[in-house]
Amino acid sequence: MHIPPIIQFLDRVMLVYNVIYRFMHVVCKLLLIGVVLSTIVSVAGRYLPFVRNPVWSEELTLTGMAYMTVLSATLAIHKKTHIRMQAFDKYIHENVKIALDILADVSVMAFGFILLIFGWRFATHMLGSMYTSMPISRFWMFLPVPLAGFAMIVFLVESLYKNIRRIFVKVKEEAV
Repeated sequence: MHIPPIIQFLDRVMLVYNVIYRFMHVVCKLLLIGVVLSTIVSVAGRYLPFVRNPVWSEELTLTGMAYMTVLSATLAIHKKTHIRMQAFDKYIHENVKIALDILADVSVMAFGFILLIFGWRFATHMLGSMYTSMPISRFWMFLPVPLAGFAMIVFLVESLYKNIRRIFVKVKEEAV
């Protein structure tokens, strides 16, 4: 089977996505550890008289959860482990499945752009507002929304390439 040089080049470029995925996976793990520790400190402060209850722990936990949730959700796009209806896949022609996958990727990417644009507008609107318990802008609480949009777009570019590649390489295999 002959794979055109441009596809071979793009396949090597797509390996960068594995590095991005691993980095984001580590970030999500660190966020989970931070959220768990913050929650432990908060609970211990409520029920143990010798532990001082920090007022910032609840807001820190919620913000960490927001980052962890949206970043880990975008990781599902890379691994194709997101929710997907597969009940009719065995009855649909392969080309139709590929077309539907591309349509789904484009639709989700449009949603990613909405999250990125309007989420960024809202987050920057919050620059003047502060957390109630910390001297930090509430911008950081709302930044996960545009961040999720950007991460979705990044991983959907990879998904689109893989789906388009399925058409191109399949055509080349049949020609051989």
